[in-house]
Amino acid sequence: MSTSGPTLAVVGATGAVGQVMLDILSTRENVWGEIRLVASPRSAGRRLRVRDEEVEVVALSADCFDGVDVAMFDVPDEVSAGWAPIAAEAGAVAVDNSGAFRMDPDVPLVVPEVNPEAIRDRPRGIISNPNCTTLSMIVAMGVLHRVYGLRELVVASYQAASGSGQEGMDTLYDQMEKVAGDRTLGQRSGDVRRVVGDLGAFPAPLALNVVPWAGSLKDDGWTSEELKVRNESRKILGLPDLRVSATCVRVPVVTTHSLAVHARFDREVDQREAQEALRDAPGVVLVDDPENKEFPTPADVVGTDPTWVGRLRRALDDPYGLELFVCGDNLRKGAALNTAQIAELIAVDLAE
Repeated sequence: MSTSGPTLAVVGATGAVGQVMLDILSTRENVWGEIRLVASPRSAGRRLRVRDEEVEVVALSADCFDGVDVAMFDVPDEVSAGWAPIAAEAGAVAVDNSGAFRMDPDVPLVVPEVNPEAIRDRPRGIISNPNCTTLSMIVAMGVLHRVYGLRELVVASYQAASGSGQEGMDTLYDQMEKVAGDRTLGQRSGDVRRVVGDLGAFPAPLALNVVPWAGSLKDDGWTSEELKVRNESRKILGLPDLRVSATCVRVPVVTTHSLAVHARFDREVDQREAQEALRDAPGVVLVDDPENKEFPTPADVVGTDPTWVGRLRRALDDPYGLELFVCGDNLRKGAALNTAQIAELIAVDLAE
């Protein structure tokens, strides 16, 4: 470890999440000595700004992990699968933002507000970051689980275009340009599809539409995104038998995922008690004033770090049930921020 602090490598520094990561590293408390920026060979030599300094990007190679204490990976699954073990072999703790290791029993899946202790049990030298949809709700669910004991989740997600990367955002912007100003659209079957033409990242038009599909097809009609919500929530909360059912939907929002959540608990829910628990919780902002129509929306939440919660209601027909609406920026807490928080926990752990 450097005498001025641990050395951090950011792998995928030139990508969409990597760029958010550099902003986060530049605005949070500085715990790092050297920050090394790593990307594909075609990006090597570029200079990017982090902590008010210009840093040259180096090509991804085994040598780039020499002397590195923590390596954060913001790259596709296949790149992480090949290179995170190499970083760990070189002595770094690899913090991976892809889906390559999330369900590996020897790799902890960590949300610092929920299960920070899990970082110390890392037999492969790798720690995984959850999927952005799971992260958009799990901090709030961790708070409520500690109070009431979570038993079941029924979730409908409203996922932003940026969850499909730059292609998803470009697709939405392109389609919005094509439909803008035409007030006849959306009144006849197929008219939006005909006007937008190329569907881009999505299986149906996203402009003037919602698309009940995110991820890839899995068994029995479920999508990979829906199964991630189930499997990752179980692992993070340490509830292997938690009942979870999710329907994931793309909506014409650029960035910030939202979820409507029905949660059922082991004991009766008190609405005011639940509100107080969330109001006092780190990483959560409660906006819940129905009389004044105050609740979180993606337009308010985008670009911010916390999980935002509102519309809390005890279920009408079940005293053990709670309804709520949550929003989280899927590029910040849903990706880069949580990875940075994990890395900071490791930095503290290495210093002890």
